[in-house]
Amino acid sequence: MQLPLLALFAMVLGGAATALQGPTNARLAGALGSPVNAAFVSFFVGTVALGVLAASLHVRPDAQAVKALPWWAWMGGLYGCVFVVAAAWGVPRFGVALTITLMVAGQLALSLILDHFGVMGVPQQPVSLTRVAGVLLVVGGVLLVRRG
Repeated sequence: MQLPLLALFAMVLGGAATALQGPTNARLAGALGSPVNAAFVSFFVGTVALGVLAASLHVRPDAQAVKALPWWAWMGGLYGCVFVVAAAWGVPRFGVALTITLMVAGQLALSLILDHFGVMGVPQQPVSLTRVAGVLLVVGGVLLVRRG
């Protein structure tokens, strides 16, 4: 699979933003009294930023496509909520590196299952020994980061 350099850069940048999100929201949680409050502020700021971006790009949803969505397509914000609250709670207790490696391990483990069964319309990609080994290497990385 050939990926354009810009797409690879965008994914690395997204990962870097994820690493920044933990300490940012942890600091916010300390000031606001809870990770839930930090997540609320984080999502509010993100909503405003997305509103400005959508307006500037003149992006409008297709009403027919929206009506045809399955119920689970609306849950992305809920998953994001869990991530932001968990990161805001975890970073002060475990540090950024361990929090993020644990989250990546969880992401990869579930990703293997989603890919294997083609859940939620993703292309079906069977679990293989190589893919499982990749996840186990990340789990090993979690253990190494924890010991560090």
